[in-house]
Amino acid sequence: MRLNSFPEAEVYEIKKVKLNSPIVFAGFVGAGLVGPIAVGYMIEKLKMKEIGYMRSKYLPPATVFIQGRLRHPFRFYSNKSGTICAIICEITLRLEGLYTIASAILEWGEKNGSEEIIILDGVPSKEKHDQKAFCAAEEDLCRIMADSEIDMIPQGFVTGIPGAILNESLLRKIRGVTLLVKANPQKPDPRAAATLIEAVNRVYQTSIDTKDLREQEQQIGFDFKALSDKYTEARKAETSLYM
Repeated sequence: MRLNSFPEAEVYEIKKVKLNSPIVFAGFVGAGLVGPIAVGYMIEKLKMKEIGYMRSKYLPPATVFIQGRLRHPFRFYSNKSGTICAIICEITLRLEGLYTIASAILEWGEKNGSEEIIILDGVPSKEKHDQKAFCAAEEDLCRIMADSEIDMIPQGFVTGIPGAILNESLLRKIRGVTLLVKANPQKPDPRAAATLIEAVNRVYQTSIDTKDLREQEQQIGFDFKALSDKYTEARKAETSLYM
C-alpha cells in the first residue's frame, strides 16, 4: 500500500506480530467516552503494544494529543502472546463510510483468526451510574453473558460504528457483541468504564484491577475533556438532523 494514497479503509500494520485467533476488544467515542477509556486502560494493564492503525479516506483530518503526546487516533494493539487485541478510536466518525470502516475491521479480525469482537460502549443516561453492565448480541452469546450477571438490554438502538460492526458481523463468521453501561452524556465517565472492565473480567477472565481507574477519575476527566466536548457537539448535530 502506498502511504501517499488514501484507501477506502485498510489496517496498516506497523509491527509484525503473530496473532493467535485473538479475542478483540474495541472502544469508540460514545457516551461518557467509556469505550476509549476502558480499552485504553486495558491496553495499559495488559501491557499491549501498538501493531497498526486504520487508514481511510473517510476518517476526519484530525490527530490526537494526550498529555502532549502525538498519536494516530485509530489504533490497533496486541498483547505479547497475540491472544488479545484491542482497537481504540479517539475521534468522532462521520456517518459516511462507517460500513466500509466496519468491514475493514472485521476483515482484519477474520484474517487473523478472530472469532469474536467485543465493543465496549456507553448508553447516555441522566441517572446515577448503577454499576450494572448489559449486552446486545446474538441469542447464544446473551445466554453466556447472563451466566456472568450481564443482562440483555431489553430494547433500543446501537448506532454509529458499533452498530455498523454488529450489523456486518451478522453476515460473517466473526461474532459481534457489545457490552453497555449507563454513562454520563456530558463528561467522561471513568466509573462507568470501570464497570465495563469488571464485566469483561467476569466473562473473559482477564483479571484487570480497576482500582487505579476509579482513583484517577479527576485526571482522566481532564485528559479527555476536549474529546468529550467534540462528542457532545456531534450528538447535537445528529439530533438536529432528525428534528
